[in-house]
Amino acid sequence: MNSSLNTRDLIGLGFMTFALFLGAGNIIFPPQVGQLAGNTIWSAALGFLLTGVGLPLLAVVALARIGGGLNTVTQPIGKVAGAVFGTLIYLTIGPLFATPRTATVSYSIGFVPFVGESELALAIYSAVFFLIVMLISLYPGRLLDTVGKLITPILILGLSALAIAAVFWPVGSVTLPSGPYTEHAFAEGFTQGYQTMDALAALVFGIVIIKAISDKGITDTRLLTRYTIIAGLIAAIGLALVYVSLIWLGASSGVLAPNAPTGAPILNAFVNHSFGPLGNLLLALVIVLACLTTAIGLISACGLYFSQLLRISYPKAVVLLSLISMLIANQGLTQLIAIAVPVLLTLYPIAIALVLLCLAMSCWRHPPSVFIPTLGVAALFGLMDGLRAADIGDFLPHWLHALPGASLGLGWVLPVLVTLCLSAGASRFLAPKG
Repeated sequence: MNSSLNTRDLIGLGFMTFALFLGAGNIIFPPQVGQLAGNTIWSAALGFLLTGVGLPLLAVVALARIGGGLNTVTQPIGKVAGAVFGTLIYLTIGPLFATPRTATVSYSIGFVPFVGESELALAIYSAVFFLIVMLISLYPGRLLDTVGKLITPILILGLSALAIAAVFWPVGSVTLPSGPYTEHAFAEGFTQGYQTMDALAALVFGIVIIKAISDKGITDTRLLTRYTIIAGLIAAIGLALVYVSLIWLGASSGVLAPNAPTGAPILNAFVNHSFGPLGNLLLALVIVLACLTTAIGLISACGLYFSQLLRISYPKAVVLLSLISMLIANQGLTQLIAIAVPVLLTLYPIAIALVLLCLAMSCWRHPPSVFIPTLGVAALFGLMDGLRAADIGDFLPHWLHALPGASLGLGWVLPVLVTLCLSAGASRFLAPKG
């Protein structure tokens, strides 16, 4: 058994964590944020970084300190509620949304420019894509070597070339903001960061990172915690650099694809302009590798979870999840993104509140009396935001629209803070410590 990781393994662990997070949403959404934010780019970028980098890092730290996965951090709300929330998280970042999106995004950006758009081409691509994902995911103990030391260095080289071109050779100049960014750049960037799904993924990837370390022979709890946090920091730095460069790309070079519905046309136009005939090849390499590594991490984590929940073998769970993801991927990127928005607006308030509560675990005399009401209110108001986003919230009380940030999908913040203060105070006075 190893007593510690060497420098090479530690860097590989950080690279693996970075690659697991860097998926479809991480690449296609930042350029559009930059394009729409215009000269409010830095306010929007700060909001995006808080939910796209800061929150996932805090989630990894919380999991490392508690020493477990999602089942452990949800213990204060009870087994049933914890299982329901956990299942919703795993389904969202697994076979229903995030995992199929890795295939549709990599196909749309990496292959459509070469083979054109067709249902048959998407079906063939998604089948091959998830076959590769399935084969690698069947051996989660090899994730560190396969992803951290082999795939990620190639991915970093491609992203570095893209970032350098975006920073030093922008095509145009920064324009005026449009839409919600005109008055609420920070808040809009904050909620757009939800689209990366990284905070939800962090609640899942934490156990994958810990298992990768354990498979290297590390059993000491303090070392497991330390290495997990270091891996999270390396990933956070890498993600922040990627986001800032891509947001700047969208702000300074968005003129190449005005009114783009997503960041994909902006990226395609930029690489074609900057790199000529090799542009699409470079972008295809970056996108496919980024989406492949994230899909591997998601299928591995979901496989571990559902194999325990459904009491089936891990290989069977991986095969089943891969097949479901492949089928849903064939519905297309646009439909996946549209359906995901209300779901994310519902789940993210719960995830944010959960992470913050776990980080302050030592402050609560009786955790259940704080977790249950706070997360309950987060779930209630998050659901209301989700219903409004889905245009089926006409029956909701009008006073909800008067809450601070309600029009921006942040109406849950004030009720959650009030509930947290009240429940924490009640817990301190009414419950014994422990």
